[in-house]
This record gives sequence, C-alpha cells and structure tokens, in this order.
Amino acid sequence: MPARVSGTADLLLTERLRPKRLSELIGNAGAIAELTAWAAGWAPGRGPPRQRAALLEGRAGVGKTSAAGALAHDMGWSVVEMNASEARNRRAIEQVAGRAALTNSFSSDGQYRSAKSGGRTLILLDEADCLTGRATEDRAPAKAPPTLREFLRARYGTVGSLAEAWGLGRPKAPPAFAGWEEVPTTGGRGAWTRLKAAQVDLAEWREAGSAEDLSDRGGLGAIAQLVKSTLQPVILTVNDAQTLTRYSPLFRQGVARVRFLPVADAEMRAFLRKTILAERLEIQTAAVEAIVRRSHGDLRAALNDLDAIAPLPAGPAQVAVLGARDVGSEFETFVSEALDHARFVRMVEVRDRLDASPDDLFPWIEEAVPHAALDAAHRLAAFETLGRAELCLMRARRFRHWGLWSYATELMTGGVATALDRPAGSGAVYAGFPMFLAGMGRSRIARAQRKAVLERVDPFFHLSARKGSVTVLPWLYRLFDPPRPGFDRPAARALRAEIIHRTRLEADQVAYLMDLEPDSAAVQTELLRSEPRSGGPGVAPPTGGASGRSGPLGPEAPPETEPSEATALRRPARATRQQRLS
Repeated sequence: MPARVSGTADLLLTERLRPKRLSELIGNAGAIAELTAWAAGWAPGRGPPRQRAALLEGRAGVGKTSAAGALAHDMGWSVVEMNASEARNRRAIEQVAGRAALTNSFSSDGQYRSAKSGGRTLILLDEADCLTGRATEDRAPAKAPPTLREFLRARYGTVGSLAEAWGLGRPKAPPAFAGWEEVPTTGGRGAWTRLKAAQVDLAEWREAGSAEDLSDRGGLGAIAQLVKSTLQPVILTVNDAQTLTRYSPLFRQGVARVRFLPVADAEMRAFLRKTILAERLEIQTAAVEAIVRRSHGDLRAALNDLDAIAPLPAGPAQVAVLGARDVGSEFETFVSEALDHARFVRMVEVRDRLDASPDDLFPWIEEAVPHAALDAAHRLAAFETLGRAELCLMRARRFRHWGLWSYATELMTGGVATALDRPAGSGAVYAGFPMFLAGMGRSRIARAQRKAVLERVDPFFHLSARKGSVTVLPWLYRLFDPPRPGFDRPAARALRAEIIHRTRLEADQVAYLMDLEPDSAAVQTELLRSEPRSGGPGVAPPTGGASGRSGPLGPEAPPETEPSEATALRRPARATRQQRLS
C-alpha cells in the first residue's frame, strides 16, 4: 500500500493511491511479468529490440496506464505522454513523440543521459484505439477565426483606445478611425499598417487566426511509422486492439501484446479494506461488498465509488447510493433481466438503470428477442410489439415530440417481455452486443476508404458519388483484384498504373481496392508501377475536356484491353467485397 503523501488530502483516491512502482499494482501479475520482460530488451548499451513497442490491451480501469508509469519509474526512464484529450494527428505525433523517439534522454531534474548509460524516454500513447483518422480523412471542423475588427474590438473596447494605442491622429500619423465600421476586417494596405503597434497586433491576429487541427488525421500511419523507427521504448494502451490490428499487421506481430484482465474480486476486496484502514474511513461491510460486486473488475470505478460514499455515515445510506448506480455493461444485465419473465417495466425504472436514450436501447432488445422467444408465435408477438415501439421512436424524431419516448421505452421492455411470456425456469436470456452496430463498427474504416476512392476517381468519370459507387466502384474492384499467375495481362497492369497515377490514389486506397494491407508487397508493386517514367503513366493529370468522346480518365484514352478481359472487368464485385460494404 503506497504511503499517503502530505498535502494531497483534497485529491481523489485514484490520484492519491496511484502506484509508483510495478510492485504496488493490484492484480495482473502475469501481464506485469510480460511487460517487465519486454522492458529488459532496452538494456543499457544495446540497440532497440525486435519489438520496439508494447501494446497494453484491456478494459478501462485495470491499470494499463498506471503500469506504464510505474515501469518508467522502475527503469529510470523519463516519460513523454500523449492522451486522447490532445491533438494526435500526423503532425502532432511527429513533433512530440517522433522527436523524442530519435533523441537521447533527460532525467526529471534536467540531467543529460545518453542511451549507452541507460537513459531512455518512454513514449506513452494512451487510448490509442480512439485514433480513427487516416491521412485521407477531412480536417476536423474548426471555429471560424475572428476578423481583424473583432480582434481589435475585443482587445481595446473603444475606437478611442485603439487610436491612442496606435498613435492615430497625431502629427504625421494616419488619421483615427471614426467608428468601428471603418476598421477593416482584414489587414489591408493602409498607412496604419506601417505603425509598429499595429504590426504587433496584426501578427498576433494572424497567429490567433491559424486554427489548430485537433483531429487525428494521419495518426494511425504516424504511429505505425513511429513503431518501426523509434530508438526509444513506446507503449500503446487500448481498450480494444482491433482498431490498430485491422490497420496493419505491424500491430499484430511487430509489437509485444500484453493483455490486462479485470481485477479479481478477492484482490479488489483486500485492496479496498487496506485503503479504508489507511485513510481512516468508516465504510460499512455491505457497502464494500456492493462496490466489489458492481465494479466488475474496474479498480478505478471501485475507488471512485469509495470516494463517493466516504462522506456519508456508515449504514444503509452508503448502500442506497450504490444501489442507484450501474456500470458501463448495464445494457446486457438490464436486457437479460427485463426479458427474462413477463413483467411490465416502467419508464422510471429504465431511466434509473440506464444512462441512455430509447434509441440506444432499441438495438439491444431487437438482438435479444430471437434468443428469448421459445417458439415462432411468441417471437412474432414480440416483434409486433417492438415494431410499435419503433413507430413511437420514429414519430418522436420526426415531430420532435419527445414525450413518445416513454411509450416506446415501456413497449420495448415490458411490452416485449409480456409478449414473450417466458415461464419460470426457462433459463437466462442471451443479451449480446447488437450485430448491426458491430458490423457498422467493423466497416467504418472500409466505408471511409470507399469515400476517399470515389472522391479521387469520380471527377475523371464526370459522375456523382452515388452513380460512381454503383457503376465505377464494382469495375475498380474487378480491375484491382490481386493478380493470379497467368491471368494478369499487361493491359490490365498498365490500366491500373494509369488510374493510380492520374487519380493520385494513396497506399491506403489501393490496399482497399485490392482487399490487402497497405504495406503488402502487391500494393507496393502497384504504386511503383504508377511512378512517372518515360512512356509510362507519368503524364500530367488532365484538366478536363469539353469533348463528350473523351475517355473515362480524360482526353487521353486508357490502354485498350482484349474483349475477354473487358468482359471480365464488367462482372459484379466479389461476394466478400459486398459483405464488407454491407
């Protein structure tokens, strides 16, 4: 148990008791051993190990970030951290983490430490699975910068104060502005722009007007490059590793993957009791058991619960506060209990149990009905009731009549449970994550790449995005199918190279069309073929022509294909491709 630091009584327990060493972590002994073994590869006097980064995966509150900080303390490393509240696009990662990855280290007191003497800088990218941006995605919308008039008015308040600060109206000086309507909205070229005070304000206005990009555009690619080339240890923490592993095989085999599991109930119970004794708190035993039961292995949530009930007197009040709270996995528990037997569930009960709208609850009920129904008749009755609930939700959205939410909620819970009419002893109701939402999450990156491809290609075909997705995209899928020995003809290769060059397709987009990874050999080969060279596709992109007889890529006609190949290129897209887009 870490000692209580004086002067920190106002901090939350999660901050006061944050472990400083790996030995102070609660649970996950196996994960800590794996993390220590990975860190040993960065021994003094040695180069980077084969796996230069560690990927810590596990649900929130199990100690991933605390383990990274404790590891840095035990190894004597300094830490450079980037979390989800910061801009983590390509530029930000290259400026902060990338610069630290290629330089030597400084200790916490500013002492220079070379890598040979054991000086390392741990680069911690917390919640890396929140990164969804690729370099081709749009910049995040930013607030419009103020005009010069708005900037000066906010700074000086009155036109007189502005004239006094700039020296307007004095001998040999430009005349003063009569009112704010005469102050230009942009810099302009007036005589006042030569005044030193005005030049200072103009420079600050331009600096304030350059909106910072707070998106994560290009963040995934920058992290992948960082993991490949870093000379310093890198730790990525994620709740779900699929965002990274789907992007590149580098995050599957090129990093040390360490799995953190939820804290066991016995370990959490012992830790809470030690904390209560050390902090001199008066907590009822029943309240401790309620915290352990409702935390589901989330140590951070357990400490937050302990902080919440600590000011209350020991007794039923502490348990009552915990009884009105549920955790992040409440959907599964609530749906299973609501549909288990015929019982009318009131809106107030749903509101107390779930911090979510009826629209969020609906797909969970829809997913559970087929598993909960014992026969076809009850399944039909349940879906008819669920359909009436969906009608209420649709009318609430359309007419902004949110009072219909209560009807929809009671229909989809109590109404569906009554229609199912499950007898006692039928077994627990399966309540899993909705497959529709899971499919949309899995196809999110694919849909973004499809949009990027259409934006590059459609202008050359003079088609809208909707028509291009129906006509051009299936043709591109067939054209970019991974070549098979004996079937990839020179005309098809030349046409692919011409399309890549003229539309400036990037590695991510070519990989999407080929249904491969961006760093695969086939994708890199196609990109090399599209590079400018004499007699090849190194022709400047067309500016567009008025002739209706121009080819699909502009005035210059694409290389011709043989009739049999042209017929093959007009075939429908593959079934696997359609599944990716569904």
